[in-house]
Amino acid sequence: MKKLLKYLKDYKRESVLGPLFKLLEACFELLVPLVMAKVIDVGIKSQDMPYVLKMGGLLVLLGITGLACSITAQYFAAKAAAGFGTALRNDLFAHINRLSYQEIDSIGTATLITRITSDANQVQSGVNLFLRLFLRSPFVVCGAMIMSFTIDVRAAFIFVVLIPLLSFVIFGIMLLSIPLYKKVQKQLDQVLLTVRENLEGVRVIRAFARQNDEVRRFDGENSLLVRFQVFVGKISALMNPLTYVMINLGIIVLINTGAGQVQKGIITQGEVIALVNYMSQILVELVKLANLIITISKSLACGSRISAVFEQEPGIVETVHRVVEGEQGAAEVEFDHMSFAYCGAKETALNGISIQVKRGETIGIIGGTGSGKTTLVNLIPRFYDVTEGSVKVCGVDVKQYSLGQLRELVGIVPQKAVLFKGTLRDNMKWGKKNATDDEIYQALAIAQAKDFVEEKGQGLELMIQAGGKNLSGGQKQRLAIARALVKDPQILIMDDSASALDFATDAKLRKAIKQNTRDMTVFLVSQRAATIKNADKILVLDDGQMAGWGNHKELLASCEVYREICLSQLAEEEVQ
Repeated sequence: MKKLLKYLKDYKRESVLGPLFKLLEACFELLVPLVMAKVIDVGIKSQDMPYVLKMGGLLVLLGITGLACSITAQYFAAKAAAGFGTALRNDLFAHINRLSYQEIDSIGTATLITRITSDANQVQSGVNLFLRLFLRSPFVVCGAMIMSFTIDVRAAFIFVVLIPLLSFVIFGIMLLSIPLYKKVQKQLDQVLLTVRENLEGVRVIRAFARQNDEVRRFDGENSLLVRFQVFVGKISALMNPLTYVMINLGIIVLINTGAGQVQKGIITQGEVIALVNYMSQILVELVKLANLIITISKSLACGSRISAVFEQEPGIVETVHRVVEGEQGAAEVEFDHMSFAYCGAKETALNGISIQVKRGETIGIIGGTGSGKTTLVNLIPRFYDVTEGSVKVCGVDVKQYSLGQLRELVGIVPQKAVLFKGTLRDNMKWGKKNATDDEIYQALAIAQAKDFVEEKGQGLELMIQAGGKNLSGGQKQRLAIARALVKDPQILIMDDSASALDFATDAKLRKAIKQNTRDMTVFLVSQRAATIKNADKILVLDDGQMAGWGNHKELLASCEVYREICLSQLAEEEVQ
């Protein structure tokens, strides 16, 4: 949590003025019992109405001044807390975007969403309350004790005994509750994960009529969250009754002691009332402090969770910030005795891959599910770093490129076509910010998307919903391909990106790409033998191993795995 306090550095003035005005308000509040004592001992005792009215006016003045100080303090505290929360979320979002696929996979998307929303809000609330109350409440408690000594030393010792006992109860409950609040937030991650899975997979759930099962699953996760919250709530709830009981016992002892002192003529009746008022002030402030500590306990738990994300160092660190020149005559892409294993995995996902790809070649990659096809192409733009060996682009290890330069060379069409809310033009410009309409239409034509875009009648102003929900699967895939082509990349990676297209459209797409991207190196990842059979070279993967490398005819003769795939998908005459 201490590391997060740096986000208050731009709000030093507000962070000082907020508590300062709260202390001023507290000072005025501490004067109220003394004024009341004077009203009773002087004004009421002597029936001096002008004096009572004068002291009443003073009380009103103290109240108005205290209110002004309180409003000012609230303003500065809220401004500092809001600025703190904004800066924290911005940096956290930026840090998450710097994490590699490996860290995001290990932490989990649902957890990251919780930490940038719920956890960040809890920390912001904690900062706000801290600036407003954390100095004020102890100041009033200590101030009330000191003021009681100015009235009567014997009665004041009741405060000396009571305040440490109350502090012990409050801080003891806080130490118990902080770990429990961490557990609550962790379970909140699970609830969010369940909701996210249900919303994303709602069609599958309904297709299998599993709504009731999912409702029961959510109810189980939510019930566990409720049990955790109730348990920690019971512990936190002990704070108010314990403090009330102790304060009221203190008031009983104080009144009893004060009555004896009044009978002896040591103190006046007004001073006893002042002491009781100070005791009441302590009660109110300790209740506020107790509630504050509960909130701060939550904030500390959430703050440690956010800090854990900041402490997660990106696995892929950019150390090069200059433009790297490729080697003349070198292979466009080369995998040199490359092996890769996911973090925490017992076995490698890819092992001993060695191939060279020349500029302008089209490379087909095929293999069974889980054979490592997507993993292989994700190593080219350096979404992951290899475990052994190297991946080279234009003869230079990808680690020697800046991430910006490397990914500028590569255009990617992922397995799952992801589009963003906005116009079609905005989505196409993700590939190239200054792309002209002619360039966009050319890319749409190559991707076989121009016809359906024109049919919709809105051209490039066609509104795309978040995730492309107003488009079919095939339409989304074609637009994702067009977005990558707008970029005119040196290397184009199509990761099973035509799976939703019919065979005729798929064939037209491959033909258009081959005709219009002659100098572009293309990697075609597919489960379809028909999609990759005409590629210049085909890489066959089998359980992370390179089972074959060559063109279609060579692999039919030399690779049993490839032959089995072709025979299972193609007619006898199509195989040859």
